[in-house]
Amino acid sequence: RREGGARRVPEAVAADVSAAEDEFPAYRHGGARALVLLHERELRAFLAAWRAARAADLALPASDDPNYASLDHLLQHVLRCAGSYLTWACEQLGLDAPGVRAAPPVEAIAAEADAYLEHVLDRWRTPLKDLTEEASEHPEYPSLWGPRYCIDAMLEHAVMHPIRHRFQLESLLEGR
Repeated sequence: RREGGARRVPEAVAADVSAAEDEFPAYRHGGARALVLLHERELRAFLAAWRAARAADLALPASDDPNYASLDHLLQHVLRCAGSYLTWACEQLGLDAPGVRAAPPVEAIAAEADAYLEHVLDRWRTPLKDLTEEASEHPEYPSLWGPRYCIDAMLEHAVMHPIRHRFQLESLLEGR
């Protein structure tokens, strides 16, 4: 899994994203397109790491955060947030709601993860295609958890969120 100390995106994930990139619409702001594609790649990579953790019967460290109650809770959290970041961006920009369905309940999330992931990724592909660079950087809006973000910063947050959780899972697996 490591080359030169760096974590790699699984080859199957990279191939899925390369194929999806060919199907992506043109974007007015290339930075937004890049972040949407990176978000897709990182969500797929997180799901692959989650599957490895589940196959290894990995237990998460004890936490008061309900999103860490189990691997299934963590999966639901990451997938639910993926949809909420896009919904937030569309709301701030005055765009139509992207139509992201609610994440499956934690009891069903593992069985429905692939279908729900594809749904979320499909919803991400077009709403921001007309976003300009100016509108992505100004103004800033309050996030759901308080701090203010411009659209570009929220897109970067959406990319980093599954990376952080993948890193956590891979670190725990390596520490076994």
